[in-house]
Amino acid sequence: MDLRPALLALLLLASQPAAHAASPLRAAPAPMLASRITDDIDIAAWLVSEKLDGVRARWDGRQLVTRAGNRIDAPAWFTAGWPAQAIDGELWIGRGRFQDISDLVRALRGDAAGWRQVRFMAFDLPASPHAFASRTRELRVLVEETASPRLQRIAQLHFSERAQLDAWLRSVASGGGEGLMLHHANAHYRAGRSDQLLKYKRWDDAEARVVGYRPGKGKYHGMVGALLVEDAHGRRFALGSGLHDAERAAPPAIGSTVTFRYDGLTAKGTPRFARYLRVRRE
Repeated sequence: MDLRPALLALLLLASQPAAHAASPLRAAPAPMLASRITDDIDIAAWLVSEKLDGVRARWDGRQLVTRAGNRIDAPAWFTAGWPAQAIDGELWIGRGRFQDISDLVRALRGDAAGWRQVRFMAFDLPASPHAFASRTRELRVLVEETASPRLQRIAQLHFSERAQLDAWLRSVASGGGEGLMLHHANAHYRAGRSDQLLKYKRWDDAEARVVGYRPGKGKYHGMVGALLVEDAHGRRFALGSGLHDAERAAPPAIGSTVTFRYDGLTAKGTPRFARYLRVRRE
C-alpha cells in the first residue's frame, strides 16, 4: 500500500495555521526612560501625570518584573485576573513611602499584609504600536475591563500654557509629591532614554557611585557622617544631608549607586545643596 499520498496530506495539513490558534503577543521593548524638561517645548503637545515615588515595574503578561527584568515576588492574588499584555507602571503605596515599597519589593518572600497597601499604577502599554495619546485610551479600557483594585491607571492631564504646568507642579510638590512626567502625545514607545518622555521637578536629581565614607562627629560618632561619591562626570563630593540614622549606621556599600537631588551647580561645577535620596535598586 502506497502511504505517500496520505503522508503528503498530513504534511500539508500541519503546515496550515490552526483556525482557532491564539495570536502571539507582541513583544514589548525594553523600558522607555525619561530626559529632563527644557524651556522650549510646546506644552499643548504633551500629556502630563504625577511622577510617583514608587518602584518602576512591568507586568509582562505573566509576572511583575523590575526595570532590569528581575522577577518581583508579589503574592499571586495581587495580580489575579490581570491581562496577558505588557503594562508599564509604578508599584506605589503613597507619597513619601518609597522606602516602604522598596523594602517590600526587595523582600525574598512576599509580605501579604504589606502588599495589601500597594497599587500598580499603570502609565503605558509598551507593546502597543500606537502613539501615546491612543495608548492612554487603550490603557483606560484595559484597566476598566480588568476591574482589579490593585491595577489602576495614572491620570494624564493636558495643559495649554507653561503657567498651568508650573502651578500643578507647585501643588504636587506642596503635597509631598516628587514631580511631574510629560509624555508627547504623538510619541511611539521607544526603548531607552527619550526626549519624548520628560521629567519635571523643583530640583534636579542624578546618580553617583559610593567610593568611601566620611566619619561622623558628635551625635553621629561611630557612624557615617557622609558618603563620598563620584558622579558620571568624575566629580567627587560628599553626601551627608538626607541620610537617616539607620543609613548612617549601615551605609550603602562602596561601589553601590545612589540617587541624590541638587539645585544646580556651584562655581566649581559640583552639585549645589546635594541631598541623598536612596540607593538605586534594579
